[in-house]
Amino acid sequence: MVVIVVACIILAAVTAGVIFINHPSFGRLPRGERLERIKRSPYYRDGSFHNIQSAPLMTSSKSRWENMWNFLFNRPDGLVPEVPVSAVKTELGNLPKEDLMVWFGHSSYLLQLSGKKILVDPVFCMASPVSFVNRPFKGIDIYAPEDIPPIDVLVISHDHWDHLDYSTVKAIKDRVDKVVCPLGVGEYFEYWGYSVGQIVELDWYEDAVPVPGLIFHCLPARHFSGRGLESNKTLWASFLVESPSLSVYIGGDSGYGNHFAEIGEKYVDIDVGILENGQYNEDWKYIHTMPELLGKAARELGAGTVITVHHSKYALSRHRWDEPLENELRMAREDSVNLKVLEIGVPAKLP
Repeated sequence: MVVIVVACIILAAVTAGVIFINHPSFGRLPRGERLERIKRSPYYRDGSFHNIQSAPLMTSSKSRWENMWNFLFNRPDGLVPEVPVSAVKTELGNLPKEDLMVWFGHSSYLLQLSGKKILVDPVFCMASPVSFVNRPFKGIDIYAPEDIPPIDVLVISHDHWDHLDYSTVKAIKDRVDKVVCPLGVGEYFEYWGYSVGQIVELDWYEDAVPVPGLIFHCLPARHFSGRGLESNKTLWASFLVESPSLSVYIGGDSGYGNHFAEIGEKYVDIDVGILENGQYNEDWKYIHTMPELLGKAARELGAGTVITVHHSKYALSRHRWDEPLENELRMAREDSVNLKVLEIGVPAKLP
């Protein structure tokens, strides 16, 4: 009898796990013609994408389970703010007719360039596969998919849950003209009901004009991908957007690497550079920019104005929640970087 009960419990657990991992939010891996295109990429070999500059995922002796335990149960002082984060609810359908940016916290933001609206990595519902992980800080969770106006270009930098939110992109599908994303990420959108004609997938160093007046350059980042059991089956990227009025670098997630200098040398007049600053740790120092290298990355990119994101909404690492705010001020002071500090939800004129 005991054996039967144990067997039933194991079977139930396995069944629940299979059902969970097959939820539509996990998406599906590239297949068919999309996979054949991926296989032709110079950055894809042995069944996965690779960084141009080597970037080991973990750099400590801790096991994967130790890191998971620390993430779930290690709660150092200052990890989350004691009071609600300052944020403002703006009517996004009635913005001033100028080049601007509205930051929603973490890496989600709206760009308005030459009258075109570009929505980047929107996460308004869930930043993880389960609701009790990666909860937003109090005070900041004030925007929802229904607040988003018609979008000319939706940009997704990579497929991680804190950058690609199933519920958000499903909800805004009929308000999006084009999606620009790295190779393989289009599989998620096609699976989730977007038409093939909406999706523009790019490899590093490929360009596209998804809508008139906007040129997108897909550029390297030093990171990784995966939202299920397999990693690096889709590409991760940064993007340079050129409009008639401004050029804006969308950094995505990236550790420091040679690509910042290479991009800065190739594109010498970047007006605004949006760089990640937060969720770093010595245990994964190659896939997120460490504070001491933030200024170097900004200098090498050479953007006229720098804005930092990837902070102030979630505690995905174990540093103090406000440490990235100190990092950017130190960068501006010590590295002579022209920094623009944004308040969440408040339209900021660019550059």
